Amino acid sequence: MANGGIKLSEQVSVVMGSISDWETMKPASEILADFGIDFEKKVISAHRMPAEMFSFAQDAASRGIKVIIAGAGGAAHLPGMLAANTTLPVIGVPVQSHALNGMDSLLSIVQMPAGVPVATTAIGVAGAKNAALLATEILAIADQQLTTKLIDFRQRQHDTALKSGEQLD
Repeated sequence: MANGGIKLSEQVSVVMGSISDWETMKPASEILADFGIDFEKKVISAHRMPAEMFSFAQDAASRGIKVIIAGAGGAAHLPGMLAANTTLPVIGVPVQSHALNGMDSLLSIVQMPAGVPVATTAIGVAGAKNAALLATEILAIADQQLTTKLIDFRQRQHDTALKSGEQLD
């Protein structure tokens, strides 16, 4: 079952630099749960917990993690530092900051040097939701049931958009 504990069946890790990032990252966890994907959630600060961050990144694959979703604000080093210490796909979510409205977070995550990729989504909740969907798509490469769930999800999005046209004056 999807929760914050650690077990080998968890395939996705949702991490954030601070508990204050949870409001942004929670929708990613909700989407993973909706798709039936087991995940863990953790606070791992690149700046305040560097030893734990390195250990987490280096051990993630051996614990069965397949994709890491990392949300961070401000300097936003967490996604890049995780990516530098694992070969797993890392999806960065820029958390909206107070000082620069999330642009600092976005630029910190997206400007990775060649050879250390971090897939980067939009700033804020939309980015967290898309990170979960991207992680689902990555896992669906080897899971036909997830592929079917994604097809159904996309069809529901289509039907909702089509029906919304009926609400126009």
